[in-house]
Formats: sequence, structure tokens, C-alpha cells
Amino acid sequence: MLLAIDTSAGTSVAVVDRDRGILSEVNESDTRRHAEVIGEAILFAIERSGIAINQLSGVTAGMGPGPFTGLRVGIAAAQAFAFGASRPLVRVVSHDAVAWGHFAAGNTAPLLVVTDARRREVYFSAYSGADSVGLPVRAQAPGLCRPDELPAAVEGYGSYERVDAAEVSAASAGLLAEGLFLHQRAFAGAEALYLRAPDATISAGPKRVS
Repeated sequence: MLLAIDTSAGTSVAVVDRDRGILSEVNESDTRRHAEVIGEAILFAIERSGIAINQLSGVTAGMGPGPFTGLRVGIAAAQAFAFGASRPLVRVVSHDAVAWGHFAAGNTAPLLVVTDARRREVYFSAYSGADSVGLPVRAQAPGLCRPDELPAAVEGYGSYERVDAAEVSAASAGLLAEGLFLHQRAFAGAEALYLRAPDATISAGPKRVS
């Protein structure tokens, strides 16, 4: 049983179980209020699931791609919750969660997942389909480009069914993580997929005081 958190688009928190499915999910579509709503969303998701924190086996964090400010809120919340609950943290690619949900619904055509990166750019990931156990098979790693550059950035662009995802479901992220664990597949790495440098940067040295 997992608590799953994804803030790569809006804010999504869910409690899922491999056998029982989605026990609860809380979603906030606003892409600029992650910090304000994440704590309450976690509380509501756990309360609505009817389970105790000590019944959780782990915590799942969506690692993007996503804008820096929003994405780091969810990752930090997942890390803090996992530490406080003494549960392991596992990570998934957020676009993989979208693809998992798409293929789990019975769709079989190759899939192009596109999400808003702001600054008149989009994130994209391409999938050839699902494997024999229903896990998405990535054909092209997450990338970043302007919308009009997508046909050139994605090899075989015309062969994909395109899904522009306004939200990323934490429930899908959690159930994807359950599938990865069950079939002994690799989780995402520890590095968040920002795909661009943050707006704020650390100064190379102290400022001169006159």
C-alpha cells in the first residue's frame, strides 16, 4: 500500500494498493498553489482511504518532467513523509504514470505524452506501447521543446497518438510503482527531471560590500 504524490502539473495525492486499487485520490488543478495545498491534500487522501499511516508500505514520488518550483514541492513532501513514517521512498517518471493509465484503460496505439512546461514550451515522452505485464515501454526519453518543434523532436511523430495531459494522476503513479516493484523493474533515479535550469541560481561568491 503506497502514498503517492505528484506535483509535475497540478497537485495530486493518492493512496493505492496493488490488490484493492485506488483507495483515495485528491487533486488540485492549479499549477501555482502546490505549496499551499500539498499538506492538506496528503491529510485528506489518508483520511479518505481509511488506512493508518503504519499500514503504508512506502511512498511514491513523481519525478517529472515538470517545472522546478512545483515539482520540488511534491518531491520534498514525499521525502519528508517517508522519513517521518520510516517508510521507503520510490520514484517514478511522471509521464510514465500518464502512459500507464492510458494503456491500463485498454489503449494500444503508440503514445506521445505532452505536458505544459510554461515559457511557451512543452515536455514530451514517447511510448511504443505496454509490455506483457502492462508496464509502459518508453521509445523516447523525456524532452523539452517549443510546441511547433514537436514533429521534428519526436522521431516518427505521426505514428503516435498524442495526449496533452493537464494533470498527472498520483493514483496512476502509485499503481505504476506497485507494478514496477512486483515485476522487479527499475524505479526512476533520484534526480528530478526539470530539463532546464531553475530561475534562481546560487551566486559564485559573496557580494562585495562597499
